[in-house]
Amino acid sequence: MTTMAEATLGVILAGGQGRRMEGADKAFVRLAERPLFDHVLSRLAPQVDAVIVNANGDPARFADYDLPVVADTVDGFAGPLAGVLAAMEWAAAHRPACRYLVTAATDAPFLPRDLVAQFHRVVADLGAELVCASSDGRAHPVCGLWPVDLLDDLRHAVVDKGVRKVDLWTMRHRLAYVAFDDDRGDPFFNVNRPTDLGPAEELFAAGL
Repeated sequence: MTTMAEATLGVILAGGQGRRMEGADKAFVRLAERPLFDHVLSRLAPQVDAVIVNANGDPARFADYDLPVVADTVDGFAGPLAGVLAAMEWAAAHRPACRYLVTAATDAPFLPRDLVAQFHRVVADLGAELVCASSDGRAHPVCGLWPVDLLDDLRHAVVDKGVRKVDLWTMRHRLAYVAFDDDRGDPFFNVNRPTDLGPAEELFAAGL
């Protein structure tokens, strides 16, 4: 029997332009002496069957990780939905046994270690099509679970209709949220700016 982990492909979204990080590639900004990408990968990989990277630009910068690097198939840095679309297309072609994607942003290094299990629990309990994370009363739509069989629907929305905001597409489907709260801090703290590195180091030191 195929487990939910075996049916799930992890996707690290690293396709942003890093404007708020003064143009730096956020995947390689260092936290606790390791790139942010390393932190996300170490948390996500044990929860899924395989991991791919959605990133634009030169894929060689990820060569040390020996992971497939999938660029957006929609031109112009069209946002995270374009990354999800590219990952769905890759999964359909290369991992047909994977029924779901779970996406995580490369600038969120404190990803919950039970993220995928909690997403699948909500699918089983509530019959949700899509699931996204929340914490401290805020939704994190970039961190979510996406069924690959919605590929055509997403392609139509992104390519034909020009939809760019995640919420505008997810609201058309049965969407559920999973709240992740931790007394040590926000597990979806984003390292968006250089000034976020200090608080991130404190969260890391606190064991988040």
